[in-house]
Amino acid sequence: MKRNFINGFFLILVAIILSSCKPSSNLIESTSTINSKKSLKKPYVILISLDGFRWDYVEKYKPPHLSNFINSGIKAESLIPSFPSKTFPNHYTIATGMYPDKHGILGNSFYSNKKNVTYRIRNREMVEDGSFYGGSPIWLEADKASMVSASFFFVGSEADIQGIRPTYYKKYDGKIKNEDRVSEVLDWLNLPKLKRPHLITMYFSDMDDTGHRYGPNNDEKLKKALLDLDSNLGSLFKGVKATGLPVNIIIVSDHGMADLSTSNLIPIESIKNDSMFLTIDNGSIVNIHPKKNIKIDSVFQYLKQRETHFKVYKTENTPGFEYKPKNKDWGTIQLIPDFGYYFSSKRRISSLLENNVKTIGVHGYDTKHKDMHGIFYANGPAFKNGYTAASIKNIHIYPLMCKLLELNIPDNIDGDLNQTKNTLKTN
Repeated sequence: MKRNFINGFFLILVAIILSSCKPSSNLIESTSTINSKKSLKKPYVILISLDGFRWDYVEKYKPPHLSNFINSGIKAESLIPSFPSKTFPNHYTIATGMYPDKHGILGNSFYSNKKNVTYRIRNREMVEDGSFYGGSPIWLEADKASMVSASFFFVGSEADIQGIRPTYYKKYDGKIKNEDRVSEVLDWLNLPKLKRPHLITMYFSDMDDTGHRYGPNNDEKLKKALLDLDSNLGSLFKGVKATGLPVNIIIVSDHGMADLSTSNLIPIESIKNDSMFLTIDNGSIVNIHPKKNIKIDSVFQYLKQRETHFKVYKTENTPGFEYKPKNKDWGTIQLIPDFGYYFSSKRRISSLLENNVKTIGVHGYDTKHKDMHGIFYANGPAFKNGYTAASIKNIHIYPLMCKLLELNIPDNIDGDLNQTKNTLKTN
């Protein structure tokens, strides 16, 4: 009897120790939202972002699961990002249907005049501060409609935008394996009906990581990264099918990738003048904010004299924008490097050269360069089979998701449902 007790106690102790060694989940249930009767009858949408996935990668590397997904669903020739073609502004444009000028996330870094601070994506406090984020992201519209939502990473999903986050969300941790992301999403789809999310967002950084490190022309590295990612997507597709639920899967990317010789990096220090202006460097665009009592024309002329592989523009005349930028947080002057050149710090340039890195991948340029274009694929009961659409702008993804989930489409967005209706089956 005593021995059995000791053995039993020992097994319990071992179980406790082993469970404490497992990485703790950073899943947060932010609200008590449950699906309304109306929401229970609605279909499901999974929005998947494959960061940095250029428009031509599938054709080049032929990943089997993604290729089958496309062949039995729809694809656009490419997805055109908003300028600048950077990660944070474009993810949030996809989430809101608004251009960065309107939703306020202008770059991976930008100066906020209202707050008198510089937003940076590595600053956790800022990333989670909903007051930086304008618009009504898709999970917010879901919550308004009493629909459960979930996010396994997406720009803005960690922030309390208008006091709301997805019902379930994760704090970003790039170390979480793709297999674990897929597994948890499938677990969400197997929750009881009232708690089961009808909207799920996912994020994978594999192609962006590889493209930045090796450049988009390193076929060996990119193909390996894509085939590994494709295996994860295959597991997701199989698991979703097994649920028997009416799930529409939309796969997008925020931007493409261009090859860059490290000899073409421009040190940002070469143009800085802290006594005259604040410099916000996003590599492919540099926002210039003249200091108080410093004339804009004085700054403009100062920078014009230093033009080498970049051009200086007044913000309203800057190429790349599809509209006249009005947001004051852009600053009054923009520096735009020539395509194939890119701003960076002296420290990073030295590090790359010391490590004999000849080529890297970059993005952010004017979207007239097709290397900046991403992907738009979709498959599910709402979509046509084997259909190819022309290139579309990423502002139009949001109203399409609202249509699929039968949510109201806000009046103030830039996207237009008519631009994607041709991908849907007709009744």
